[in-house]
Amino acid sequence: MSTTTQEENRTSRLTRARVAFRHWRWRRPFWAGLFTTLAGLPIVYFPYATVTIADLTIRMATTAGAGSLVIGALLIVLGQTMWFQPHSRIFSGVASIMLVLVSLVVSNVGGFGMGYLLGLIGGGMSIAWAPGEPVADSPADPAPDTGADRPASGTAAAAAPAPAAPGPVPGVPGPEPVSGTGSALAGFAGGSTERGIDPEKEKDRVE
Repeated sequence: MSTTTQEENRTSRLTRARVAFRHWRWRRPFWAGLFTTLAGLPIVYFPYATVTIADLTIRMATTAGAGSLVIGALLIVLGQTMWFQPHSRIFSGVASIMLVLVSLVVSNVGGFGMGYLLGLIGGGMSIAWAPGEPVADSPADPAPDTGADRPASGTAAAAAPAPAAPGPVPGVPGPEPVSGTGSALAGFAGGSTERGIDPEKEKDRVE
């Protein structure tokens, strides 16, 4: 039981470490920093390397050994800067590209091309890298439409009778007529009726 618990704890720690490293790697130009750091190693190494083949000793030290040391050390520092100061990634990428270009003529053709290529790739990746944006929370789903707020349609709406206008109440005098309002034709028809003139005959006579 104890052995199983220890193995589970070890697996849990490894899993947490792997997840933590993954999140740390996603928040910075990791591969750009790795390539830039590796670019400085061959540039520093070859000017001070001594190769021995049987009795033959080959030293590749040149008068530019100090320049190679400076360029290689700066590339390593810039690679670490990409990791621990990701906000300065553009400056680090541009400086890395400029240094590997200088190493072509100063440090054995950029560490025999290896440091030159790694530095170009790392610098370009550092310039192109951009931090990811956090995923926004999805909006809440709208409430389902139950149709309660919709008006009745078709026959149901037409079947509802319109409210009747209130009529005059018996025994209560209506509003006083206002002068200058009303229909002149209505007054004319009423007057003609009061005088005993048939409106239909009057109409025929006028025609």
